[in-house]
Amino acid sequence: MATKLLPTTLVGSYPQPDWLIDRQRLSAVAPPRVRFTDLWRVAPEFLEAAQDDATLIAIRDQERAGIDIVTDGEMRRESYSNRFATALDGVDIDNPGQAPTRTPGKTQPVPRIVGPVRRKHAVEARDVRFLRANTDRAIKITVPGPFTMSMQTQDDFYKDEVKLAMDYAIAVNEEIKDLFAAGADIVQIDEPYMQARPDKAGEFGVAALNRALEGIAGMTVVHLCFGYAAFVKQRPEGYSFLPELAGSTAKQISIETAQSNLDCAVLEKLTGKSVMLGVIDLADNTIETPAIVAQRIRRALPHIGAERLVIAPDCGMKYLARDVAFEKLKAMVAGTAIVRRELGA
Repeated sequence: MATKLLPTTLVGSYPQPDWLIDRQRLSAVAPPRVRFTDLWRVAPEFLEAAQDDATLIAIRDQERAGIDIVTDGEMRRESYSNRFATALDGVDIDNPGQAPTRTPGKTQPVPRIVGPVRRKHAVEARDVRFLRANTDRAIKITVPGPFTMSMQTQDDFYKDEVKLAMDYAIAVNEEIKDLFAAGADIVQIDEPYMQARPDKAGEFGVAALNRALEGIAGMTVVHLCFGYAAFVKQRPEGYSFLPELAGSTAKQISIETAQSNLDCAVLEKLTGKSVMLGVIDLADNTIETPAIVAQRIRRALPHIGAERLVIAPDCGMKYLARDVAFEKLKAMVAGTAIVRRELGA
């Protein structure tokens, strides 16, 4: 586990190679909720080996950039959520339903719930073992959250949003236990729909999250975002659902501050939590200077102790060109080093 002041990490994803996936098509469609297998450019019998090779590239880029807590770059995923969400019992992925996207008035194909949602087997445990075997740094893996998955379905079985979310939570809980057993230092639960659907999140989002974390002793993070910069250009200046997470059992909260220019005073409300602070703007291909990164970190410090901060980009790095992503990571590490020196670390 990284122990230095202001450790650096990714939210989760890193650009996938063009030889692995059709990046142009990936950027032209909303993040898939069902399987989108024809995005892959490698034959099925060679795909796992190709994804392993791409994961090694992501690991080495992070190490070369100086990242402290390494992810697998989510090289095996078409989106942050669909790999896990389509591996469960009770989900018909061959005859999908429709559900609203984060863009008002738009829908997209989603898993259709036709029976009790249950986890059949560990989905990402091999990903963790591969990551652990190929770096000596602290490692993090991400899994979609129960509330978000419940919002990304057409429910033809439960007819009860709370019950559906709680069954997703049980499946996520089982997966998290396997991820820690496989060697993860940190497990992150992605819950972007808590920001997108704040009223429903207020009703049962935290309860579902806490059920997913029940009995988990390891380091856990919950991530909220405003939507990928590649698709959502305009950002609100504040979160519609964030202080409520102080009541969750997650140990760390991951938020974006760069593109939205977030008022960091809201961090004062996350009592007892550490915070993963997004400081790299992924809507802009311009490489931040270390000085800009340092300034984005400094604006949080009046509101939260540096010992409670982890430094990261905003989310959706997979949609950047690899050279841009790598240079942004290097700038993030250099800017973080400036603040560490200012703090005497």
